Amino acid sequence: MKVKGLHNSTKSSSLILTHGDSDGVCSGAIAKSAYPGSDVYFTSPVGILDELELADGYSNIIICDIAVDERACKKLYKRLTELSEASSVTYIDHHPLPGKCWDVDWLHHDVNICAAELTYKVFEKQLNRDIRRVAIYGAIGDYHDNTPSVREWLLDWDKRSLFYQAGTLIQALIYMGRNYNFKRKLLAPLSHDVIPSEIPDIPQLAKEGSHLEEMLRLRVKKQVESLDNLAYVIDPKGYMSKSAIFAASYGRRGVGIAAEYRYKKQVYDMSLRSRNGAADLNRLLRTIAPRHGGTGGGHASAAGARIPRDSFMKFLSDLDAAIGKEERKDTSEK
Repeated sequence: MKVKGLHNSTKSSSLILTHGDSDGVCSGAIAKSAYPGSDVYFTSPVGILDELELADGYSNIIICDIAVDERACKKLYKRLTELSEASSVTYIDHHPLPGKCWDVDWLHHDVNICAAELTYKVFEKQLNRDIRRVAIYGAIGDYHDNTPSVREWLLDWDKRSLFYQAGTLIQALIYMGRNYNFKRKLLAPLSHDVIPSEIPDIPQLAKEGSHLEEMLRLRVKKQVESLDNLAYVIDPKGYMSKSAIFAASYGRRGVGIAAEYRYKKQVYDMSLRSRNGAADLNRLLRTIAPRHGGTGGGHASAAGARIPRDSFMKFLSDLDAAIGKEERKDTSEK
């Protein structure tokens, strides 16, 4: 089993498992600020069960920003229930839960805010008030910076400066991708409220990431294809989430898709973005992807999917039709 970003070789009393995107990194930094000696791993919805094999012996287990995979829901619940008998378990997430899920006091769940904001609120009594800045970085990175709490917190600072710091952090994280050792090292100064522009290497990495993003924008502009209700780009050779946004923009559609072909598995991995509530991607993908032998889900406006190669174009066609049906329904209700 590949361990992603073990904090140190000597086990502490607390374990933090978090996602590797900007919201997850900020959530992990906030949790680490509450529990400074914590060991930190980065994981994902499909990897968390493996990581939890290492959780025995910790008295405090904190999980941030990890969506519950529908296929592993029962196994994950059973494992966490076992751990909760001997340890304190805190599961913090904002992704939609799959159907009927857990009714337990260690689950902190709210789909209306980002994981970083929720993590701050869970541990607020143990935190310096200034750590709210880290929660704001996570909110900006996850497009959840217009919540009542974040709007109120922004009044304490010049928000232009915070958006600069958040953008610098986000660009560096995206540029470094799956470099979990880098993210683990970054977590420590963030947990002490060091601003991103003062953390070594972050400004230069952000600059390099921004250059690659600009090259990506121009590629997507040339390569994008449009159906009736969605636009897509295949193998954009760059950041998937940003490619999906550019696809929607240059394809002049409400939904954008970036698809990357995985030769070994013969599947397309996709990032999808919905603009202005054009479609509930989570709901549509959970219904349509399984019909084509794939999986999909996430948020209403930001989601992911994996579809076998032979079903890819039919999947796009069916999703396009479903988006059109949803848009017509919304129009008629208005």
